[in-house]
Amino acid sequence: MDLMEMIQKVKSHPDFHKAGMILCHNGVVRATTRDGKPVSELTLTADRQRLEAIVAEAKKRPGIVEVLVEIREGLHPVGDDVMYIVVAGDIRENVSETLMDTLNRIKAEVTRKQETLI
Repeated sequence: MDLMEMIQKVKSHPDFHKAGMILCHNGVVRATTRDGKPVSELTLTADRQRLEAIVAEAKKRPGIVEVLVEIREGLHPVGDDVMYIVVAGDIRENVSETLMDTLNRIKAEVTRKQETLI
């Protein structure tokens, strides 16, 4: 996974001239669960078919030029990068809403995680 490479890919999109911004999400393995329990590592799996469908839908939204997502499945220590999302589009409202909606759908419908507690 290389975030800068993803950004360069977006910039090479034939419709990039229509973009006014690029937003990125970098998901990392947190040292605690949501309720504060210490975590040593995380196992992440993803439903790739569902991911493709969500990305395809996101690309159809108004003003969106490109949406790229990379997810690193497997076992990861605290601090590892596990998900990048890059969204390019015309205006802030369209891009930020698409990024958040895509992220929330991926978290709810695509990824499954198992935290290893310390």
